[in-house]
Amino acid sequence: MQQQISVKLLPADAAQPSRITSEAASVLGIKAHSITGYQLIKRSIDARSRQVYFVLTLLVFVNEPFHEKQLNHPIYKALPADAPRVLIAGAGPAGLFAALRLIESGIKPIILERGKDVRARRRDLATLNKTGIVNPDSNYCFGEGGAGTYSDGKLYTRSNKRGDINRILNIFVHFGAEEKIMIDAHPHIGTNKLPHIITAMREQIIACGGEVHFEQKVTAINISNGAVTGVQTANGISHEGKHLILATGHSARDIFIMLHQQNILVEAKPFALGVRVEHPQELIDNAQYHCAVRGEYLPPASYSLVEQVEGRGVFSFCMCPGGIIAPASTDPGELVVNGWSPSKRDNPYANSGMVVTVDETDFAPFAHHGPLAAMYYQQAVERSAYQAGGGKFVAPAQRMTDFVNRKISSSLPGCSYLPGVNSTDLSTVLPPAVHKRLAGAFKAFGRKMKGYYTSDAILVATESRTSSPVRIPRNNDTLEHPQVAGLYPCAEGAGYAGGIVSAAMDGERVAAIIAAKQP
Repeated sequence: MQQQISVKLLPADAAQPSRITSEAASVLGIKAHSITGYQLIKRSIDARSRQVYFVLTLLVFVNEPFHEKQLNHPIYKALPADAPRVLIAGAGPAGLFAALRLIESGIKPIILERGKDVRARRRDLATLNKTGIVNPDSNYCFGEGGAGTYSDGKLYTRSNKRGDINRILNIFVHFGAEEKIMIDAHPHIGTNKLPHIITAMREQIIACGGEVHFEQKVTAINISNGAVTGVQTANGISHEGKHLILATGHSARDIFIMLHQQNILVEAKPFALGVRVEHPQELIDNAQYHCAVRGEYLPPASYSLVEQVEGRGVFSFCMCPGGIIAPASTDPGELVVNGWSPSKRDNPYANSGMVVTVDETDFAPFAHHGPLAAMYYQQAVERSAYQAGGGKFVAPAQRMTDFVNRKISSSLPGCSYLPGVNSTDLSTVLPPAVHKRLAGAFKAFGRKMKGYYTSDAILVATESRTSSPVRIPRNNDTLEHPQVAGLYPCAEGAGYAGGIVSAAMDGERVAAIIAAKQP
């Protein structure tokens, strides 16, 4: 007999198979020796009370041979020489998973990535952190693997209706991720491990007959009689194809401008804007786990906070326990920050985006830019932050309590942001509506979470790339652009995803639609 049950254990007990078996037997009302084995299906933490527990979902084998169910790995076969071709702009999760899905369908993907491969890209990130020089095509947002590769690799999503989440996680495991991502409630790979997985995906695509071209930024879409015929790249190379998956990410402003100039419909889209908040990890552990010392059996604590302040949502975004704040700018003179964690999440700080929703009323002063109004509003705030920092991506920063009280901090606490921070009154950097609501939210969060509102927390500006400020419309059924046959806006850059897993699912969905059209 096999039975699926949930058990609740103390952290130390949850690390011992014998204690898990004993608790499972108690829940089932049987002797422990009747259990021949169990498979862990899901694992989460319950920290709602003073005592923290692990909640484990188990498939328990009772009085029958135990056999652990194996993952159903995909099969990728070599493509025939005459396989149909599909162009993919962007080698982020959407582009890579679309390519793999196309190969499963016997279609040849041709990926055009504006940035560099993961190894070469790492050197450009080091240069950005050390010297304050940004490569507009190779940075934390652009390059093989997309924005998620060097900014954490969190894999949880609420987008259950968009696709098969377990399939996406399974493919990550197939290419080298640890199997624990299949069971953790909030799976995370880590910036230190993702590059190897992304490399394995690329090698698989090429081994099957697909193509991956780096440093080939798409600069024009070739269109004839209302249909895609190919693309032009910045280095003068043309690529022919009747299908183009546009998976260029939320920061590809030149793509939005190109589409607008080619009279291809795009729309302004609300997004969220704010700061990155950093606390000592120990403070977050104490607040969330209700203890002085976290101990060896609990992971660094995270949090998720949301508050309505004067009619606007204020919420935490991309929370990174044991993490680092990084410069995520894509152009000189613009300051953007993001956060990431290594797989062990063992740095002494916890950081999170804390952002306010912004809409048409906020970017109305930029209405003369038409559908790109939100994008130029976003850019203006980033330029303000760069100037306030003083250059070389030094970031304007302020203690949390001083931010609320509109007081320039006389000193700043330690911070993980490598280019450095400059004490600044952030009310001169952020739009008034954003600053006011953040200030109200921080006090409210302090009432919800003990110790959160503190002078030991530092705010670093700006967190502005939460999602795309532009939506590229597409038909609900065909997923094609309503004006251009064969153009498939995809994932974050088009406004249809938010994170690695949802972007990967959207890439797969578009690829499946294209495959279904093949004769």
